Amino acid sequence: MPAEKIVLISPAHPLRGGIAASAERLAEALQAAGHEVVIYSFSLQYPAFLFPGKSQFSDDPPPKGLKIKTRLNSINPLNWPTVGREIARENPDRIIVRFWLPLMGPCLGSVLRMARFFSKKAFKVTALVDNIIPHEKRPGDRVFARYFVRACDDFVVMSKSVGEEIGQFLPNGPAAGSTIRFAPHPVYDTYGEPVEKTEARRQLNLPAEAPTVLFFGFIRKYKGLDLLLNALVQTPDIHAIVAGECYEDWASYQNIVAENHLTERLHLFTDFIPADQVRFYFSAADLVVQPYRSATQSGISQIAYHFDKPMIVTDVGGLPEIVTDGVSGYVVAPEPEAIASAMKDFFEQKRAEKMAEGVRMQKERFSWEHLVETLLA
Repeated sequence: MPAEKIVLISPAHPLRGGIAASAERLAEALQAAGHEVVIYSFSLQYPAFLFPGKSQFSDDPPPKGLKIKTRLNSINPLNWPTVGREIARENPDRIIVRFWLPLMGPCLGSVLRMARFFSKKAFKVTALVDNIIPHEKRPGDRVFARYFVRACDDFVVMSKSVGEEIGQFLPNGPAAGSTIRFAPHPVYDTYGEPVEKTEARRQLNLPAEAPTVLFFGFIRKYKGLDLLLNALVQTPDIHAIVAGECYEDWASYQNIVAENHLTERLHLFTDFIPADQVRFYFSAADLVVQPYRSATQSGISQIAYHFDKPMIVTDVGGLPEIVTDGVSGYVVAPEPEAIASAMKDFFEQKRAEKMAEGVRMQKERFSWEHLVETLLA
């Protein structure tokens, strides 16, 4: 495949979060394949009143070897022609644009159209779509998503359910699905090497020997932390780490904790977890639990794969495409009873070693090279 000049439009450093981290890793993979890459990121991604967390920005150092331009303002239409013109001046062979939220549809759809208008040569626009219909729906979602979709030439999705949803927005409906390609989310391999479990637990001040599961990532209703808490009620010997910033009112979770006397078995780290600390949480856990009520794909699964951790995922969205039931973990109904049953089986039947081997075999499916090949097909 000949080398291309690629503009990648996506959140990136100093913005934080899984999409920014994976975009930077994708840029590295594209460069390793011989392509020239420049990332166009956001000077303003979310207005403060729409962002539920404490900060949109990371204190981590910038990634080495990447060219990142922080240009886009998601809510200022006067910014969009300027950025479109600047991207056109890059003279790209291809634009890869990340899409995860309909709110970004007007900005990204307009920038792409402006880039085509100002460009002196034709280029291809490939959308890498995390979600097209969000977990938490808002007025205007479908209009904004359609506006974005119509600015793209083709699409790569990381779960098949998202591909089916994109078909609803194409001019010829789902029959136009030949423009949609599937590549599973690659393993997140940027968080360093595992730490010996005893040392990781010492660093986090956790019980050295207790069977321990991990809930990792931003806390939102659709991620089902309450389902895990209620599953803990049924598994009195199991401890849980909850690591991630809470994006909603904690009171409903605290009620479950207090009413069921879970305080001694629940270890809370509800600030944003810096990248250099992620390895301690996964290394300290025996099992990762993703009790989601809805999902497309999840970067948490791919961090678990990196650290050779078996998983419990719920049978929603694309999660069953990532975890093979009985091999790399469990696929269960999004119900406390099913989650509790899987946790009991894992610890009582001593499945840690066998499932960790299953994780090591399965993760060979999830390479950055495969995602690059699919994007550039």
